[in-house]
Order: sequence, then C-alpha cells, then structure tokens
Amino acid sequence: MRYMAYGALALVLAAFAVIGIGALLPVQHHSAGERIVAASPAAVFNLITDVASYPSWRSGVEHEEIMPSADGRLAFRETGRDGTIPYVVVSSEPDRRLVTQIAGHDLPFGGTWTFELTPAGGGTRLRITEDGEVYNPLYRFVSRFIIGQTATIDRYLADVEKRLGRAAAM
Repeated sequence: MRYMAYGALALVLAAFAVIGIGALLPVQHHSAGERIVAASPAAVFNLITDVASYPSWRSGVEHEEIMPSADGRLAFRETGRDGTIPYVVVSSEPDRRLVTQIAGHDLPFGGTWTFELTPAGGGTRLRITEDGEVYNPLYRFVSRFIIGQTATIDRYLADVEKRLGRAAAM
C-alpha cells in the first residue's frame, strides 16, 4: 500500500512538472522545413492547393471539406489523425507562395503555414514555415519535447516528395 501511495505521489509530481515546464515555454513558436522535389513549381503549387485531393496522398488525412467563405477566400475543413481543423487561405501567389491559417478559435493551437516554392535544379524547393501558437501548457510540453515542432511539416514534406518524387542531388 505504501508503494502505491509513493507511485501516485510520483505521478502527481510528474504531471505538475510537465504542466509547469509547459507553462514556462512560449506560446508562439517558429519552425520550418524544406525539400527539393522533382516537379515544376506549377505542379507543386497545383498539388498543395488542390485540397480536395489531400486524402489521396497525405498520410493521416481522411477527409477534406470545402467550406463556404464570406470573403471569397478558400476555406476548408480537414479531418484526420490530428482531429478536425478548419483552415483558410490567407494569400496565394500561383507557383510561388501560399499562406494558410487555422481558422478555428476553439482549438488548443493555431497559426499559419507559409509555403514557398522556388526553382531548384531540375525541380522545386518547397519550404514550409510554421508560425504557430500552442495555448495549452500540456500541449506545449508535448509539442516541444515529445512530438517535435516540425513533425507535421516533416510528414507533409515527405508526403509531397512521395507523390512527386525527390529531385536529383545538387
């Protein structure tokens, strides 16, 4: 019985430590990743802006739904391993740049993804920059120390590369 009490106390102290460390971490973070894929900027841009096709090539994405938008910008709701997340396209420069933003205000996180496409050798350099916010201290701890703040970017880039191919090494 005594060991169970010590075990329970250790769990409570660990939980407080995780939440305390998470509370000390900044709400905002900046992460980035990039890959060079074997496709033109136009082909890469077409792939990343065709959100209806995401379930066919993005791992962890089960369903995409185009949403009505009052201001004419593309809005969509993605359902997958990370739950259901609404997005809106903030800006779009065909074959060069795309900025999406999480549109939900009731999530434990938010922020933008900026996709930059530049010609590189025989392909395209796709750079994704996340300017994110994680509001919940527990999520901040998990994002920073367990999952990693670039995990979603890395998975997205790997999926693009799998779909379009890796460019030859430069």
